[in-house]
Amino acid sequence: MSQETFQNIQLLHQPFGDRYGAYRALEEAYKAGKVRAIGVSNFYPDHYIDLCAHFDVVPAVNQVETHVFQQQAEGRKYMQELGVAPMAWGPLAEGKNGFFTNETLLQIGKKYGKTGPQVALRYLMELGVIIIPKSTHNERMAQNLDLFDFQLTDEDKAEIQKLDTGAPLIMPSHHDPEIVKWFMSLLPKK
Repeated sequence: MSQETFQNIQLLHQPFGDRYGAYRALEEAYKAGKVRAIGVSNFYPDHYIDLCAHFDVVPAVNQVETHVFQQQAEGRKYMQELGVAPMAWGPLAEGKNGFFTNETLLQIGKKYGKTGPQVALRYLMELGVIIIPKSTHNERMAQNLDLFDFQLTDEDKAEIQKLDTGAPLIMPSHHDPEIVKWFMSLLPKK
């Protein structure tokens, strides 16, 4: 996906409410040339498999919580099958779970003269995940861009893979009934 396409993508942010109607409107805008790409965010495999079965335009991306502690292995498998690019929100795990002091990431980083976060971001890139790390510090922004002068070994990747808990860390599961109720409370009343 080109930088130009990325700048003109419209996302359906949550898999709740009238997601079919909302995605239909995005698809119509895409077909009319009003946007260059359309995608989804926070869609689990069952959500986007179902969506893809009902529309002509497959989402270009699925922006979903992805970091070393929630690597989305199963989700990425289905996205790849459908041609949906995984895009990480929260690739730095919002600093949770000891992310910035994680010994595995720090040890691997020492080998390359990199920080733990740089190792984590490089790992996601090597998995084919689009990353958009957030920082308000200029030094960290520069570090987040300095990922292209090293590659992780298979052994490095195996160690990082062990960090995966398979569970969301930042936002509870979109399959949790209490989360669904909360999202429904945000919808306009009929």
